[in-house]
Amino acid sequence: MTRPAPATATRAEYCVIACAEAWRGDGEILASPMGTVPSIAARLARLTFSPDLLLTDGEALLIGDVPAVGAASAVTEGWLPYRKHLTMVMGGKRHVMMGASQIDGFGNQNISCIGDWSRPRRQLLGVRGAPVNTLNNPVSYWVPRHSTRVFVEKVDMISGVGYDSAAAAGPSATRFHDLRRVVSDLGVLDFGGPDHAMRLVSLHPGATLDQVREATGFPLSVPDAGVPYTREPTAEELRLIRDVVDPRGLRDREVRP
Repeated sequence: MTRPAPATATRAEYCVIACAEAWRGDGEILASPMGTVPSIAARLARLTFSPDLLLTDGEALLIGDVPAVGAASAVTEGWLPYRKHLTMVMGGKRHVMMGASQIDGFGNQNISCIGDWSRPRRQLLGVRGAPVNTLNNPVSYWVPRHSTRVFVEKVDMISGVGYDSAAAAGPSATRFHDLRRVVSDLGVLDFGGPDHAMRLVSLHPGATLDQVREATGFPLSVPDAGVPYTREPTAEELRLIRDVVDPRGLRDREVRP
């Protein structure tokens, strides 16, 4: 009996696929996803093309199974308290996917405040671990709402270090600096433009180049050969997303259909 074809992937599911691809080929390294879609994506990557990825329960344990997002793990592989987590960060054995309240064309990220630092209009999280993350282990970003409020010409405060800032600081900052990709609800970007400028590498189906440019507050590098669409999830990947990793459909709360 022929298995019926899966329903058309939603925008959220394309975002999951794009985020999962950030961990492709990473090997035995800790995946640290921040946000619902990245959490689904890391689990999907572990179940498919990156089986050596290490996952945590979000607190202090390395887990050996791949539970649905929001569900408890039933298999403990190891203990990873905060101090050991920080040691892992300093050693580069982690690939974190952070969020960004602001990000500029060279990957400087802000999660600290909006407005002048001495008198901000809005206080946010603070820099947290962003400087250490960006200088010591691979970093990608997830932005669920692509807009000129997030993609800005210049961030109000540097939390995560971008390519131009790392270069200005010298070899101690550039030695392990590695920004991989930015995934938004419109497409996928990397830093393959001139001098590591942000570049659009794929559009999610339904999004247009003009739409991305209008939602970006700086000139965006585009491949000479044109911008392809983000790859489609396979039938098995859709099954895993919908039935195993996110059966409650939490992804659609972060990226509306």
